[in-house]
Amino acid sequence: MILIGQYDSSYVRRVAIAMRLYDLPFEHRPWSVFSEGDKVQALNPLMRVPTLVLDDGDLVADSASILDYVDGLVPAEMRLLPQAEPERRQVLRIMAFATGLADKGVSLFYEQHLHETPSAYFVERCRAQILAVLAALEAERATRPGPYWFGRITHADIAVTCAWRHVGEAHPGLIDPAAFPALAAHAAGMEDLPVFQEIAQPFIAPA
Repeated sequence: MILIGQYDSSYVRRVAIAMRLYDLPFEHRPWSVFSEGDKVQALNPLMRVPTLVLDDGDLVADSASILDYVDGLVPAEMRLLPQAEPERRQVLRIMAFATGLADKGVSLFYEQHLHETPSAYFVERCRAQILAVLAALEAERATRPGPYWFGRITHADIAVTCAWRHVGEAHPGLIDPAAFPALAAHAAGMEDLPVFQEIAQPFIAPA
């Protein structure tokens, strides 16, 4: 399999980390949708990453769809998404919040750096949404002891950590770690894991 996209994208990174934890071999092509958009679009007409090229040439696009696909390649007991309720929906909720956090971080960056005159209203709205979801995640993580959100590593741990790093690097000074101590500790602990150190890339602003 071939994974397309750079690891400074929280979406690409969370897929790569999951695949490494599943011991699924893949080739990584760190193509940028800006400087190498033609290569990406030749495979995925949406020109979006991550895109996963399967061994038979078929494609899986969008990080959620890719994770659903790779989850199905391993036994149920190994999956990073619990199969039983209520834990399954709880993990999905944290994943949704983390993905939304990443989405707002991307939207804010594009508004501030790709528009000649950014909308002050939209910028403030994105910042408020980012801080609100961080507050919600902080409140829940503070109630859960241990290194992992749900007692063992899940897609929730990965998604939150990848989004935290991406938003923090793309928007220096926006997130005060002291205001979110449980999240900061969680992300630091996850980033210490070998797989997170292997699958990592500092944020590169689109050129």
